[in-house]
Amino acid sequence: MTPAVDNHWYPVGLLSGIDTARQTLLLGCPITVGRDGTKYWVEDQAGKSLSTVERFGHLWTSPGQPKCDLFTIPEANTPGRQLVDVGSVRVKCSPLRAVENFLDIAHFPFVHTDILGAEPHTEVSRYEVDIREEEDEVWATKVKFFQPQAAKSAAAGITTEYMYRVPAPTCAVLYKTCPPRPGEWDVITLFVQPLTEEWCEVWPWMALYDDESTMAEMVSFQQLIFMQDRSILENQIPRKLPLDPGMEVPTQADMTSVAYRRWLKRIGYSYGAQLVAA
Repeated sequence: MTPAVDNHWYPVGLLSGIDTARQTLLLGCPITVGRDGTKYWVEDQAGKSLSTVERFGHLWTSPGQPKCDLFTIPEANTPGRQLVDVGSVRVKCSPLRAVENFLDIAHFPFVHTDILGAEPHTEVSRYEVDIREEEDEVWATKVKFFQPQAAKSAAAGITTEYMYRVPAPTCAVLYKTCPPRPGEWDVITLFVQPLTEEWCEVWPWMALYDDESTMAEMVSFQQLIFMQDRSILENQIPRKLPLDPGMEVPTQADMTSVAYRRWLKRIGYSYGAQLVAA
């Protein structure tokens, strides 16, 4: 690998699910994840200890030397939120494809029909996208879309406002209208562990205001949404995410994806990417 790929934090397991040592892959290389008492650890295939961070209910590690701490989500620390460990899903796709799909609002009516979208409400209104230089993150704001059931806590269809944030190459954060608490944001994240360039482990995680649903109901709802995405992700061609702007033709609705791909090229992140046309 290269420093542009190695020097990032990657999720490798739910803290609540790590007990005995187990093997997994990170960037195509075997690693071992385990716990001794209250101490979590990660070793590479040579037995070298890797740096770790415990955050958002997950264990994170890096094969390189990250220049900064793992990003934070301040909203997750506010009182009253339900912090939801959704679990993981292994998907046969590029880790970058998984993130890009999470950023794509236009597929809602067709893939998540009668939940996150429905015909004839298919138009994606103009929104704003920028790369915030200070944080070096991609942000999309003022995104609005009609949804029949925006969340497990939603009683009826509403026009949902979204903000998308990409704080790391294989992570994305979604802020969306909170049905029970107008003026607040629900937070839904996608943390992706790149197993190889064409296989990934996807770890959704949420910080929600929801006093009505059980934890099992919230987990089940989010798992349903992602399983609907899974078949789409596993059938995309090419499997790797094209970074050459001439390889796929974007539309107005794809502004976030375009910014994400440009940002990946700028920071030199190519793991799971297709750089030139085949």
